[in-house]
Amino acid sequence: MKHKDGKPVSHPDKNSRAVPMAIMFFVLCGFSFYLGGIFCSEKDKIEAKDVAKVVSSPKESSITPLQIKSTAFPECSSDYQDYTPCTDPKRWKKYGNHRLTFMERHCPPVFERKECLIPPPDGYKPPIKWPKSRDQCWYRNVPYDWINKQKSNQNWLRKEGDKFLFPGGGTMFPRGVGAYVDLMQDLIPEMKDGTIRTAIDTGCGVASWGGDLLDRGILTVSLAPRDNHEAQVQFALERGIPAILGIISTQRLPFPSNAFDMAHCSRCLIPWTEFGGIYLLEVHRILRPGGFWVLSGPPVNYENRWRGWNTTVEEQKSDYEKLQELLTSMCFKLYDKKDDIAVWQKASDNSCYSKLANTDAYPPKCDDSLEPDSAWYTPIRPCVVVPSPKIKKSVMESIPKWPERLHATPERISDIPGGSASAFKHDDSKWKIRAKHYKKLLPALGSDKMRNIMDMNTVYGGFAAAVIDDPLWVMNVVSSYAANTLPVVFDRGLIGTFHDWCEAFSTYPRTYDLLHLDGLFTAESHRCEMKYVLLEMDRILRPTGYAIIRESSYFIDAISTIAKGMRWSCRKEDTEYGVEKEKILICQKKLWYSSNQSSR
Repeated sequence: MKHKDGKPVSHPDKNSRAVPMAIMFFVLCGFSFYLGGIFCSEKDKIEAKDVAKVVSSPKESSITPLQIKSTAFPECSSDYQDYTPCTDPKRWKKYGNHRLTFMERHCPPVFERKECLIPPPDGYKPPIKWPKSRDQCWYRNVPYDWINKQKSNQNWLRKEGDKFLFPGGGTMFPRGVGAYVDLMQDLIPEMKDGTIRTAIDTGCGVASWGGDLLDRGILTVSLAPRDNHEAQVQFALERGIPAILGIISTQRLPFPSNAFDMAHCSRCLIPWTEFGGIYLLEVHRILRPGGFWVLSGPPVNYENRWRGWNTTVEEQKSDYEKLQELLTSMCFKLYDKKDDIAVWQKASDNSCYSKLANTDAYPPKCDDSLEPDSAWYTPIRPCVVVPSPKIKKSVMESIPKWPERLHATPERISDIPGGSASAFKHDDSKWKIRAKHYKKLLPALGSDKMRNIMDMNTVYGGFAAAVIDDPLWVMNVVSSYAANTLPVVFDRGLIGTFHDWCEAFSTYPRTYDLLHLDGLFTAESHRCEMKYVLLEMDRILRPTGYAIIRESSYFIDAISTIAKGMRWSCRKEDTEYGVEKEKILICQKKLWYSSNQSSR
């Protein structure tokens, strides 16, 4: 073999050739390692530069906004002015009468959804401002005479001129709710010291009980079905008192277990001892350990009241004994009783529930096949939901008193994926900053121009907590498809409900002054069509009311386009951090009147 320059090359033997070959191998490996190190270090520098560029220059991000065609939505006919899609009386005949199931939620199928704007009644005008609204509202805003004619003798309300006045009466307190609640506080001292913060009023009338409790630091969800009293819940919300459409029937109420500090029924006509006490079982589920159930009306005080109840004293005595037996079997004890009011308290610990293990016990203990907090179209089962033994700091005597509990980390946050004390504190701080920014963008927030607020997809109730000192209340909505954070909301002393925004909310039209959402379309657009969610927002928002829509820049223009077709005016604003990937829409609904005739 010759070298490339033509000189002969000697051929050493195999052994002598192996040494330089080995040396060459190590040299080449070392050189490759060196080159690789240079290359990798340079690559890291390039990647670091790219990341820094993305972080420092968000305006150069490549988000292509969703674009949709503009559509002007027509007006619905005037007879849709009080339309409640999922509790529509015109659909009741399709459902059974058993346990009044026809009054539960029954939403129309997709092909029957309305794609029109719900008109206000003729003569509608912006509601009277809080706190005057608690005592009066415009007649034309809720023009229902039946309840006035039937209940005026009980001082629920009375019509004077162009207004309804609310004297504060009720079936069991025709002389005024104030004296009624005073007596209740004498029986339950925990109502005075911040121990009791959240309550539910089943069969609420026009929510005078819940309205009175607001001044006593107790936040009440007033619950009533859409029934022949017409618009009980609408009257409550028109007054500025929290309320929601609902009925204890065959489905669980849309609240988590161990939520409320107190439940109340004032002659609410719920047959507590029928169907094996199944309605009481639902009250037991949603009541916090150590919480109170208050009943006034039949069969309480039957010895003195039976003549006015179209029954006999023997029948009323039997009903009271059945009620007491059922409550005892569910681990309630009689706490106190005076005149027309009786108070029972749910057991604070689980020692009482051991008796439910007996095979002949009724009602039996629920098994583990059904999540206690499952409450969206979930049937009520004839069994006792025993509180988790892990709940120790959430019982009445252990939970911090109001207002300290608002910012104390709830123990049930550990049940949420990713939930922790640090995550809770971070969320709390974040919403204080956000609420401050919102008030700069929308000065009406925090003023007497806004009373009824809804946070459409809350996590821990941070927005509601940040505006707690303002003259408003917030309905905190947790998606039935999201992580179950609603127990944390209630543990903070706030109120809320489960809901699926692919369907209509359980309220009347024109009941909220402000709707707030944070990334709702980002989270739910794969399930819920944006158009229908926004039309539902228009239905429940009051004319001249506002929406704060915090969304990804991808959706923001499309939302604005649909909103314009609903006669809303919107403006785009930066978030408090000024990032491009997220924007805020501040929208206001226009007040307009129907030009269409009745056609239903």
